[in-house]
Amino acid sequence: MKKIILIFILCPLILNAQELRATVKATFEQLPTYPKERLVNFANEIEAYMNNTKFTDIDWADEDRIKCDFNIFFTAGSEINRYAAQIVITSQRPVYNSETNSLMLNVMDNSWQFEYEPGQAMYYNSSTFDGLTSFLDFYALIIIGLDMDSYEEFGGNIYFSKAFEITALGASSKDSEGWEVNSSSYSRRGLVENLMNANFEQFRRDVFNYHYNGLDYFFKYPKQTHKMIVKLVDNLYESIDSIDPRNVLLNVFFDSKSGEIIRYLKGYNDPLVFEKLKIIDPPHTSKYNEVLDMMID
Repeated sequence: MKKIILIFILCPLILNAQELRATVKATFEQLPTYPKERLVNFANEIEAYMNNTKFTDIDWADEDRIKCDFNIFFTAGSEINRYAAQIVITSQRPVYNSETNSLMLNVMDNSWQFEYEPGQAMYYNSSTFDGLTSFLDFYALIIIGLDMDSYEEFGGNIYFSKAFEITALGASSKDSEGWEVNSSSYSRRGLVENLMNANFEQFRRDVFNYHYNGLDYFFKYPKQTHKMIVKLVDNLYESIDSIDPRNVLLNVFFDSKSGEIIRYLKGYNDPLVFEKLKIIDPPHTSKYNEVLDMMID
């Protein structure tokens, strides 16, 4: 799995740690007094759940726990303990042979509805849907799956499959909003369906190479990194006519990676790659135009 797999074998006492190292923040000042008072310990309880729950059967070294952040903004609360919130979720993985990290996920989910009682018990149960914990489980599995995909071709398959099962349960629940198929620019169902779609197998291979055979070698072999990035861009460009421009997976990928791609292509003087990026990633056109303008100057 990881590049330090030999350390796992030689040091078995560090195994079996949970997968995530999450930081959770909650903002609820705009709510009425009663529901607001009940949320005082919410962030701490969610953080404890994410960091103390084991979502896989893998022996995970503590130093390899995935750094992630959950910034929760409450938009509604009632006296019957029902809440609505928006949430920004990010995750990152280290770039080997460096002290930098690569942003793997950067999404804003606008439709989270759930019931919450202060101090309630929270358990990971993949067969039963709960508006609070199943939402967290879904994103934990997506975060783990994306991390695994960056170390092994299709390494995230089992976790994306489990995340898809949660969306199916959620779509038939009383908290179905956000779990169903819709036409918005971002949806949980759309993301996981794209990740599991055979049409994106080449893209996922390229994402693996982008990280494992690209970024991880940048500080020793920058030209190899350039090659992996350009290959990903070229393959997307060749298939762009068959991809829905509202595709959730590509939007999520470039929301995380557009700035990173520009940084790692610094010194790569072929403007064609940035022209192609403008076509496959229109929301970030201004970024690519800035690079092209600098090339002209």
